[in-house]
Formats: sequence, structure tokens, C-alpha cells
Amino acid sequence: KKNYGNLIGLCLVPLLWFVLIYGSTIGFEKLEVNQQTYTSPDLPAAFDGYRIVLFSDAHVGSYKGRQHILQNAIDQINAQHPDLIVYTGDLQNTQPQDLYEHMDILSSLKAKDGVYSVLGNHDYAMYIDADEARKVANNREVVSLEKQMGWTLLRNEHRTIERDKDHIILAGMENDGDGKKFPQLGNINKALKGVKKDDFILLLEHDPSSWRRKIIPDGRAQLTLSGHTHKMQFTLFGWCPMSVTGKEFNGWYSEGSQSLFVTAGVGGLIPFRFDAPGEIVVLTLKK
Repeated sequence: KKNYGNLIGLCLVPLLWFVLIYGSTIGFEKLEVNQQTYTSPDLPAAFDGYRIVLFSDAHVGSYKGRQHILQNAIDQINAQHPDLIVYTGDLQNTQPQDLYEHMDILSSLKAKDGVYSVLGNHDYAMYIDADEARKVANNREVVSLEKQMGWTLLRNEHRTIERDKDHIILAGMENDGDGKKFPQLGNINKALKGVKKDDFILLLEHDPSSWRRKIIPDGRAQLTLSGHTHKMQFTLFGWCPMSVTGKEFNGWYSEGSQSLFVTAGVGGLIPFRFDAPGEIVVLTLKK
């Protein structure tokens, strides 16, 4: 009688080694330029054809000795000559020191209307073993470093982006997760305070779970951009285990006149990606 368990084990071990080695080398270095189009009748005419580059979840602490991966991502972003660059959080792994050696690269991003960002759960120093004062100081330092890089960090606030006589609202919420493992600090009323009823709103929020929790019920933001999920950094023949959760984890989702796009991000806390390459998203707005 054959022992199929042994046979399956013999097949599985080399397969797992392949996934592990490929995912932490070639897989982690892969970067795709993902071209997407978003169409809305609410978009002001002057913004028809407006190009945004979205990137997220760089986790720059994972590029120790592999800075060329981050450099490639930044070069690819600049090569798009975008109107606007937006970053949807998780810049550090656990502490601001992660950013020090990458400041020059991150400061080299260029777009006509600037670089805007929001904080992700990892940017709040909640994963370090330290007292509250140290955590507050770390958080303050991340905010300061993003400012030094020339980025505009939106913390439950918004800015007006103008083109000819038209404008759109670019708003950013604080990370808005489950409130247990992930900070729940997003305040949409604060972020959209004073915004007019007929304005077109582009909203940045790190955690896509906030879309159903706060953004859809509010009803004002036509387009939300998020990251956080990394597309699990793993798919098998295009299938991602996260799809069984029923949650918004990658790509487009819509509800009435409101849309959400979730990017797979560029990096990861664990430097590994298998069949789920890092990406920068080139998003063209159409009326």
C-alpha cells in the first residue's frame, strides 16, 4: 500500500521552498505600472484627463541594503509626469529612523500639483514597546519628516486643487481601522468641513474598511483611494485568499455614485511578494 502522505510531503516541501525563495527575491523586486481610468459626471471639465499617481505601503524599513527597489519605484512615478502624486500611508515599519537613509529618494518626487499623503497604522508608533511620551514623539517625528520631504500630510483636513476656473477637493483622513489592532482616528466631518455640496471630492484613507464604515454613510466623497491590504502579498494563479473575506482588498468597488480603489502597494513589512507584485497606479480622471 502506497503512503500518499509521504509523496504529497515530498512534492510540497520543494514547492514551499520555491515560493519562499522566489517571493523574497525576484517577487519582492517586481514593480508594475497599473494604468486605470475613473469616470464621473461630477468631475469639473478642466480636470478631464487629469493624471494622478497613487502609491502606498512602502514600509521603507524593509529596503535595508535593497534601496534600488525604492529608487526604481520613485523613478517610475516621476517618469509618468503626473499632475498629482498621492500616498496612502504606511511609510515606516515601526519607527521614524526607518526613513533616515531614504529621505533623499523620497524627497525627489515631483508633480505639477505636489505630493499629498495620509498616515497608515504603522506610522503611529503603535507597534513599538515604549511609553506614551516616546510614541507621541515618534509620531511627531514622522509628521515632521514628511514635511521635510516636501509632502503635504492631510490629517482629517482638505486642500483645494485648482485648474483654470475649476477645482476639486483633495481630502485626507487619519487612519481609520477597527479601533483595536488598527487606530480608528478618521473624522470625515472634520476632513470635509466647509466643503460645498456640489464639489468633487477625492478622499485618501489608508484603511479601505473605513469606506463602508464612514465614507459611504457620509455620502459626499465620489472617489476614495486606499492601500493597507498589500493584496496579501500573495496570490496563486491570480486568486487571493483575501477574496473569501468579502472585504474590499484590491482594485475597484462602487456603491451608487461612490467609488473606491484599493492599491496592492509597493512594499511590505515582510520583504516578500508572490504573484502579487508591487505597483504604482496611474489614474486618469475622465468626465
